[in-house]
Amino acid sequence: MEAHDGLTLPTPDRFPAFPYDPPYPIQVDLMRHLYSSIERKHVTIVESPTGTGKTLSLLCASLSWLADEQQRARRGKISQHGASGSTEPTWVAAQAMQMRRRELEAQERDYEERLMRARNAEAKLRALARARVTKRRRVNAELPPIEGDADAFLPDDLDVADGLDNISPAVRALMAKVERSSANHTWSEGEEPTCTKIYYASRTHSQLSQVLPELRKLRFPPILHRSLGSTEHSEICKNETSRRKRELDQMEVGEDDGTGQRQWRTVSLGSRKQLCINEDVRSKIGDLDERCRELQQGQAGRRCQYLPPPEDGIKMLDFRDQILAFPKDIEDLAAAGRNADTCPYYGSRKAIPQAELVTLPYNLLLQKSAREALGIDITNQIVIIDEAHNLIPTLLSLSSVSITSATLSISLQQVETYYHKFRNRLAPSHGLHLRRLSSYLQAMSKVVEEWIVSKQVSTEVMSIPDYMQRLGRKVDGINLLEIETYLRKSKISRKISGYAQAVAAGALDACSQPSYLPRPLLPLQAVEAFMLGLAGAREDGRIIFSRIGKEGKSEMEMKYLLLNPSTTFREIVESARSVVLAGGTMSPMSDVIGRLFPSLPQDRMTTFSCGHIVPPSHVQTLILSKGPSGSRLEFKCAQQSDVQVLKELGQVVLNLCNVVPRGVIVFFPSYSSLNFAKKSWKANRVLEKFEAKKKVFWEPEESGAVDSTLCDYAEAVQSSSTERSDKRVGAILFAVVGAKLSEGLNFADDLARAVVVVGLPFANKNSPELQERIRYANETEIKIGSKRNPHSKDAGSELYENMCMNAVNQTIGRAIRHRSDWASLILLDHRYSMASIRQKLPSWIQDGVFICDTFGQAVKQLGSFYRDKK
Repeated sequence: MEAHDGLTLPTPDRFPAFPYDPPYPIQVDLMRHLYSSIERKHVTIVESPTGTGKTLSLLCASLSWLADEQQRARRGKISQHGASGSTEPTWVAAQAMQMRRRELEAQERDYEERLMRARNAEAKLRALARARVTKRRRVNAELPPIEGDADAFLPDDLDVADGLDNISPAVRALMAKVERSSANHTWSEGEEPTCTKIYYASRTHSQLSQVLPELRKLRFPPILHRSLGSTEHSEICKNETSRRKRELDQMEVGEDDGTGQRQWRTVSLGSRKQLCINEDVRSKIGDLDERCRELQQGQAGRRCQYLPPPEDGIKMLDFRDQILAFPKDIEDLAAAGRNADTCPYYGSRKAIPQAELVTLPYNLLLQKSAREALGIDITNQIVIIDEAHNLIPTLLSLSSVSITSATLSISLQQVETYYHKFRNRLAPSHGLHLRRLSSYLQAMSKVVEEWIVSKQVSTEVMSIPDYMQRLGRKVDGINLLEIETYLRKSKISRKISGYAQAVAAGALDACSQPSYLPRPLLPLQAVEAFMLGLAGAREDGRIIFSRIGKEGKSEMEMKYLLLNPSTTFREIVESARSVVLAGGTMSPMSDVIGRLFPSLPQDRMTTFSCGHIVPPSHVQTLILSKGPSGSRLEFKCAQQSDVQVLKELGQVVLNLCNVVPRGVIVFFPSYSSLNFAKKSWKANRVLEKFEAKKKVFWEPEESGAVDSTLCDYAEAVQSSSTERSDKRVGAILFAVVGAKLSEGLNFADDLARAVVVVGLPFANKNSPELQERIRYANETEIKIGSKRNPHSKDAGSELYENMCMNAVNQTIGRAIRHRSDWASLILLDHRYSMASIRQKLPSWIQDGVFICDTFGQAVKQLGSFYRDKK
């Protein structure tokens, strides 16, 4: 539905759909800001600390706007219909408007009833699923495995635009028209026009799984009530309403039907890895995506039994309605697919056009190729990115690609082997592009070999034009964009890699593959991603050559590094109606604006930072400048192994154990600093003193041990040991900033009555990647002509400092998780007292920061705080 700009929606003062009455004032302020931002087509950054109901407020405000927008679009359609015959009498125009209104209401009712029938059908399927024992479908043993047929690895000409080189533009246009007409007969019955929708993205599926429970709390009236409740036409629809109500009452209502509130049409998007329900495909060695595509096309006489054929399109439409009938997370969606014997991956894609709310992980939204594969069009849509403090690192990570000399060598070998095997059977366009690709890979390999032989340095950074020049004249005439386009459209790299895997596994010489073989990587796809970077932003990219591995077994690594995160994010910002970046801590916001929206007009950019719902008296923020001996606290990288510095730190922590009740979490700037402290404290027996006060835990180096460590820590916090005469009360957990325990985990209540940050976690400035980012920031500032105060830091130094403080802000946010929570936030380093550092702390704690000039002052403040909380 399109917005009608002549009918501006006023920002509401109340949000009746919000489930808690009354909401906190900061929640109302946040919802009003978000509603206004969407209506005015703004890009906005929202900072809402954990415990303030951020997700609920984001959903309530955005869906309230969407409901109002739907009513506005509906009124616009009715008014437009009435105004179409301006020369006719007024009563005729009014009658025409009434008829159009009834038509729209009938369409809405029919669609809602269809979804209600889908809910009922799904309830029956769930009941049947509970009543039966699910058995794995048997593979048709008569059909040979796909890997055993070399023809399966031939490319498909229909996927390649260059396959039409010898066809005139007029004929191409006619062919495209026929294809579109043919496609419209596939799964087309019951299609509805696409609607304005909200794309809600977060970093992981586990974070997205928290969205739907919040969605179910909202109290929007059912859409039938909304459409029938208008006084201006209630009398006209009275008889029709009664008839429809009798029909609905006669329907068998399924469980979880959601009567009493509106069911927003919602779909959760995921990858094949999460949604594929074909166990035979999942158990095979090789690329899951490619195997799925092969079965979809019915190659080698096979077709996935969960994907309805085109002639049975009504089955997919029915499943699409089930998906939209009631909100489902990824696990629910996969279960519904199993119950309906229908592919949830393609079912969810089919549901996108009619969905009003689409939840998806970062990578599916941020990567253009992923959006195109899923059929996502964000033009004039609302994009909400939650946990957006990770957005810039994610954008840079998704665009940066590394390949080793071994990967490049294997890729070249695979391309040449494939070409020699199939060259007599390839279409001319395929043969031409594969020869060009082979030449390009040969040139890249030659550059690598020359660098390994001639260069004594361990690292070298170069611009994209410099790298292209090194490739030499042999590839000067080859258009890299054409190769990249060919690789992307033909997906030939999957065919080549698949053929190489099959040959390596002996699948072309035997009937089956050994089940113990690991799933191999796809080298050519890594090279393809690298070439995509080369073909992209030239000024914003760098190539880094470096030696990796041990002496004697070292190899060379080439890395494409994207320096400007706004490059890949610009298309989303320019296409979407409104973009919302939300997070518990988005400080410093100036850094986010400068790096993501450098050219966005100021009148389209807004920010909002709400206070915390926790009373100020529940949060104590202390900056400790000196230790117990009176020495200045400073934990720079060069001092992390200093015995005297670590001894002073040990005394600080020991005193904190005496004062802080229950749980204490101490964050170090790096694993190396944590290990130095552990070793030193163990040698001078300070660790034993910790153990006498609290049970000691350390952040595990293996991710698999995180859950067990957290469980043991939580148990120790809640219990007191009486094994020793000096009782241990609670526990202390030593962790690392930016590692496994500093983000995404809740240390509520007794789990963290104090969070301690040791030093400032600056990144390694010797890293060539970081050095290049800093240099790029300074060069960009000079290029755009920005003028700074002579005594202020340059752009590179600001970037370096902002990266550090972003990590600190995420870390200290682990403690305060709800309105009744309370904790001390203790920053151990005199540098935190500097105004430039302090002003980058979250806004909700800045006013309450207390700088302790002596350690005795800090102990006094802590003692007073905890006595008040008893």
